[in-house]
Amino acid sequence: MDKYTVLLVDDEEEVIQVIMKKINWEGLGFSVIGYANNGVKAFEMVEEFQPDVVMTDIKMPYMDGMELAGRIKEEFPATKLLIFTGFDEFEYAKEAVHLEVEEYILKPVNSLELTNVFTQLKIKLDQEISEKRNTEILQKYYMESLPLLQANFYSTLIEGRIMEGDLPKYIEDYQISLKGPFFCCVVIHTSSRQVPKNMNPVLLATSVQKQAMERLGGKWHPKYFSYLGNTVMIAQLKNENEVSDLTDECDRFCRYASRMIGAVVIIGVGQVCSDILELSQSYNGAREAVSYRAIYGACRAINIKEIAPSETGRAVTANDAELSELFKKIRIGSPQDVTEAVDKYMDRMSFPDKSLQYHHIAVMEMVSALYRFVSNNDLVVEEFSGDTRQLYSNLLDLEPEALRKWLLDISFLFRENLMNARSRSSKSFVFRAKEYIDNHYFEEELSLDSICDLLGVSNSYFSTIFKKETGQSFIGYLTSYRMEKAAHLLLETAEKSYMIAKSVGYADPNYFSYVFKRQFGVSPSKYRTEQEEK
Repeated sequence: MDKYTVLLVDDEEEVIQVIMKKINWEGLGFSVIGYANNGVKAFEMVEEFQPDVVMTDIKMPYMDGMELAGRIKEEFPATKLLIFTGFDEFEYAKEAVHLEVEEYILKPVNSLELTNVFTQLKIKLDQEISEKRNTEILQKYYMESLPLLQANFYSTLIEGRIMEGDLPKYIEDYQISLKGPFFCCVVIHTSSRQVPKNMNPVLLATSVQKQAMERLGGKWHPKYFSYLGNTVMIAQLKNENEVSDLTDECDRFCRYASRMIGAVVIIGVGQVCSDILELSQSYNGAREAVSYRAIYGACRAINIKEIAPSETGRAVTANDAELSELFKKIRIGSPQDVTEAVDKYMDRMSFPDKSLQYHHIAVMEMVSALYRFVSNNDLVVEEFSGDTRQLYSNLLDLEPEALRKWLLDISFLFRENLMNARSRSSKSFVFRAKEYIDNHYFEEELSLDSICDLLGVSNSYFSTIFKKETGQSFIGYLTSYRMEKAAHLLLETAEKSYMIAKSVGYADPNYFSYVFKRQFGVSPSKYRTEQEEK
């Protein structure tokens, strides 16, 4: 990493300007990405930019430096913290050792002292990055990963090849603890095409697996193993609703992996199950979710229950690789992909040396598989709503080219229906969220977490859909909505600002004034005066 990013936080802008000018940031290997004049704005910038270092004062409005440091350490533990403060707060600051602050610096800031601090911090950051990318450490870890017997058990489990009667013996012999009571399979896919320069793709995937074990452990009591080029995690949940938290945590990890080690990671989250032997269905769902990166993008977690609820646990069972590939392209491929998959299937189906009996069986299998696809995905298709025997009979009379055209047309129809269903689902989420804001904007507790709990989806999925549909983040939309309501109240009533603040969901009138000014460029009182004068 050539340069590390720094965020400066102080409510006195002149202090920040002095610090920015006194230090040769580029020479030290750092760049200042910006500054904030209060803790609330600073935390918003940390969420957006994830700086390597945050240097903050203690006394600030809305959220002081100690609370800011605590929240950063909780949600972004890799971020280094520096606190600079006045003499009378110095001992108080040093008592907060649990925040793992790198250094406490007394005001006024001395340029020599600050240069020394950042010099040492650069060395520490370089060592941490080097350790994560060190080829020898990764090679050793790769050779000393999960024991062979346990890895073989987990692989066999997700393949669905373990019989119920054999399960207790496997668990006892291999000393495996899967207490649940609920389970969820997670597939961590690391791109082998998009890798940092001079990095071996296998070692990069190993590094991702190691980082996942460190950052996604604990709460989920996970079991990790490698399978078909991916890392698979079996998470243990206390209840089914925890899958939304799991998805959000996986989503944060994808962004972390991209930033820290340059890996492009997609995580698929399968459906929750209460029986260990159902993990094979959860794995199929997680693997299917990874395929949806073509629609939802990379460097993120995708929960199959959120994007394709009707498909979970219903894997295609047709004994035909080409037909299974066609169904996959219908779900996530382009029109060209669908056409190529149809051609490939028809080539296999229409060999001239095949008997008429074989052709009849092949058409029957195709109709059965298509019917299952319609049923599994809750599609409404006229040709599959009646007697399938009549459809089968009609198709037998078609010449090869006509049969190919029929299959291509029906595949495009399936694809269009699925795309429309996803669009309707996305619009439904957004409509319900907007409707809820309209009826509850005055509640101080209204937040991204609360709306996601209400809708039963993860923060990451909802945020993606909401921004895609509205062009704004949920918090940005809620803030704008509240400010518009406040502006109307200022003009239509004689209420004091602090009462209006409370009526639009702000308990702190000072923070309300700060947000209002950021929205309209003037304070609430001045806004009222200016509008009345017009």
